[in-house]
Amino acid sequence: MSIQVGQQAPDFTLYDSDKNAVTLSEQKGKNVLLLFFPLAFTGVCTKELCSVRDNIAAYNSFNAQVYGISVDSFATLGKFKQEQNLNFPLLSDFNKKASRAFDAIYDKFVVEMEGVSKRSAFVIDKDGVVQYAEVLENAGEVPNFDAIKECLAKLNG
Repeated sequence: MSIQVGQQAPDFTLYDSDKNAVTLSEQKGKNVLLLFFPLAFTGVCTKELCSVRDNIAAYNSFNAQVYGISVDSFATLGKFKQEQNLNFPLLSDFNKKASRAFDAIYDKFVVEMEGVSKRSAFVIDKDGVVQYAEVLENAGEVPNFDAIKECLAKLNG
């Protein structure tokens, strides 16, 4: 079932590229932007996350913690984060629990790959409530970052 605006965000604990546990419910008190992406080191994913990197000041000004999430291992995500100089945590959803909880997972991806995160964006407010939800079926598209920033601005208004 897809995640709807107004519902409590499903909780999860994932590990970042430094093997630190990150639990969504422990982020209460700040806005959170979750960006699920299919695979590290691919063209559209690199472009998307580097765009966020280059605009991190805007997200910081909205009191928003950004997390990139994929089914890659934390070792792969660590190398990707380092090579792209990403300035926000990348979380490994290797077991696909968060991707499934947010209904942001492909049954079949390219070349018969199964269980890859769909490119998605979720804004979660300081109380853990989903305020923006966008799940893209086409992995070649990127989320509407203008709408995301508008949502975050309203949360800080």
